[in-house]
Amino acid sequence: QVQLVESGGGLVQAGGSLRLSCATSGLTFSLQRMGWFRQRPGKEREFVGYIGWSGTNIYYADSVKGRFTISRDNVKNTVYLRMNSLKPEDTALYYCAARELGYRDTYDYTNLHGYLYWGQGTQVTVSS
Repeated sequence: QVQLVESGGGLVQAGGSLRLSCATSGLTFSLQRMGWFRQRPGKEREFVGYIGWSGTNIYYADSVKGRFTISRDNVKNTVYLRMNSLKPEDTALYYCAARELGYRDTYDYTNLHGYLYWGQGTQVTVSS
């Protein structure tokens, strides 16, 4: 059974930092391309960041570039999202997702429909 479990969310003041973790099980993590998405209140789920199998291909949404850092540990089967200089507009439910080889490979990495497995999300609230 595949599981993705996010943690690390919480309430933080603007300008603060958080590190989200996504622990996975039941899949071959080293072969998964991983993404972080978020859903802000009243908005659709949107792309935040992507990391490839080896960690060398990394991409971010323009809104978080320079503030967020995505990384992975293929021994711990975990992907991370370090969030610095947080803003109130970063308030959202953050999800990690796994993109399995062979599943909708033609979909762009920013497209949430290209990800097969999803976590339940972790809430991040940034106060002004």
